[in-house]
Amino acid sequence: MTAGSGSDAVAGGPVRHIPVLARLAIDWLAVKPGGLYVDATFGSGGYTRAILQTAGARVIGIDRDHTAVAQGAPLIEQAQGQLQLVEDRFSNLDAILESIPSGANRADGIVFDLGVSSMQLDEAMRGFSFRLDGPLDMRMGSRGPSAADVVARAEERELAAIIARLGEEKHARAVARAIVRARTKRNIDSTRALAEIVAAAVPGRHAAIHPATRTFQALRIFVNDELSELALGLAAAERALEPLGRLVVVAFHSLEDRIVKTFLAERSRGPAGSRHRPEIAAPRPTFRVLTPRPLTPDQSEVAANPRARSAKLRAAERTDAPARATGVEHLLPPLPQLADMMRGRP
Repeated sequence: MTAGSGSDAVAGGPVRHIPVLARLAIDWLAVKPGGLYVDATFGSGGYTRAILQTAGARVIGIDRDHTAVAQGAPLIEQAQGQLQLVEDRFSNLDAILESIPSGANRADGIVFDLGVSSMQLDEAMRGFSFRLDGPLDMRMGSRGPSAADVVARAEERELAAIIARLGEEKHARAVARAIVRARTKRNIDSTRALAEIVAAAVPGRHAAIHPATRTFQALRIFVNDELSELALGLAAAERALEPLGRLVVVAFHSLEDRIVKTFLAERSRGPAGSRHRPEIAAPRPTFRVLTPRPLTPDQSEVAANPRARSAKLRAAERTDAPARATGVEHLLPPLPQLADMMRGRP
């Protein structure tokens, strides 16, 4: 997206609509005339516009944010039948492709641009940023519990686990303790209220980033189940890509990048054979990794868009091997379950 989940100003700084690593992403996607591509995180449509510059290329854009899909209407008209936008989670991208009336259910390329978008950060009512005071929401879609619900209902140990694992906040226990103490006195239902509570609990308030940045990041990732969505989305891409089709992922957070790296490492090699079970054939690799090391923005891009500095791009090419049936749960860190947290509590 135009703003990354791991950038220093993720919740507080000014934002601009600048697609991160756009040129590299399109280059590695290797768009070809007449090809079918999936922009799995449509946002403001930056990557989609770049893909559509290739003659005859078609794009299926996916976004769980109704506002992003609605604001893409002018681009649909300009694309003259080459673009279809779908309001859905990208973990369903293979099913979305199969539902296309034209019957084209395999893609020539899929691009993921992870994180939160500038449009979401800029709108105070969405509750993603403490830069502008607004309701503590943080939902990318319109369904499910909000960040305010989590802050109100999670137990102290659950909050500490979420903030430590998803925000990589060293003072997670102190932050969780402060939140639980504060909510006994009043509802924590605004971004500014939460930011003030966290800032008071985290030492070193004059650090380079706002003390509440990591806590806001953690709550947003948890509320939107972003890591699980990513793992499932990668598996869906494996099922949806044509042989020689390209997968490009731009990640901004170390947890995101670790999932992508591990998934591609596992899928690009077959398990070691066993002399004890020679009758079991090892599955063939489903991807060929194109970027042994992640690609990062150059100095000029970081200067133009400071949010780009934490971005990492990985690319891979689909083989003709069948998609694997193995799950992706092992790629995820242990976390409290949102449904359990909401169930049966006041």
